[in-house]
Amino acid sequence: MPDISTTLLIVLCLAAAAAGWIDAVVGGGGLLLLPALLLGLPQAHPATVLGTNKAVAIVGTTGAAVTYARKAPVDVKLAVRIGLAAVAGSMGGALLADGISKDAMRPLIMAVLLLVGAFVVFKPAFGTAPAAAPAGRQRVLLAIGLAGLGIGFYDGLIGPGTGTFLVLALTALLHLDLVNASATAKIVNVCTNAGALVMFAYQGRVLWQLAALMAAFNLAGGMVGARMALKKGSGFVRGVLLAVVAALVLKLGFEQFG
Repeated sequence: MPDISTTLLIVLCLAAAAAGWIDAVVGGGGLLLLPALLLGLPQAHPATVLGTNKAVAIVGTTGAAVTYARKAPVDVKLAVRIGLAAVAGSMGGALLADGISKDAMRPLIMAVLLLVGAFVVFKPAFGTAPAAAPAGRQRVLLAIGLAGLGIGFYDGLIGPGTGTFLVLALTALLHLDLVNASATAKIVNVCTNAGALVMFAYQGRVLWQLAALMAAFNLAGGMVGARMALKKGSGFVRGVLLAVVAALVLKLGFEQFG
């Protein structure tokens, strides 16, 4: 366990719980959890922060995925196919993460968030229609390539927002509603987290004791968030998505320019 105060430890655990809830509802919990770890562990190497983040996130994501799979009509076979590609992508990204600096992370995340927010605002019907018929082979292959390999690589390299990007990609490519896309994204996200975590662990870039404590809170938040998303539907998920994007853009902008 790193040498941090009890107050900071409590803050990190609460951030882990909130991130688990956000991640389960719409993805993007890492956009809360990773900045919290960066602020709480200022002396740690960025790759160590990323590795610890993965060790925390995989627990909450797994809990949310199990909750969704039990209660939502998820195509588990398709999700696993995309997820296997995501494992390869995330391991490749994690292998290159040692070269990423903290200063490079923040503006990149802000730019991507602004694009996500603009897309959702100008497409108000996006993801609110009931899930369509199963996607054809071409769309499935595109989802495997983009949502699996592409977003998986991003998850291993940087990470924050992966769940949100998966939800958007799966909704657009496979014509899912936001609830089913969130459920599918959780299964894929477990795979991206697993691939990246294996590589970070191999490189010795995980603070296991801190991660284990925070993971318990992340799991609780993730399971609560999944149940709320299933109960309240796509409109609720869309509202949370916009609120999360707006809040995080303001927060990162203040840190960058304030």
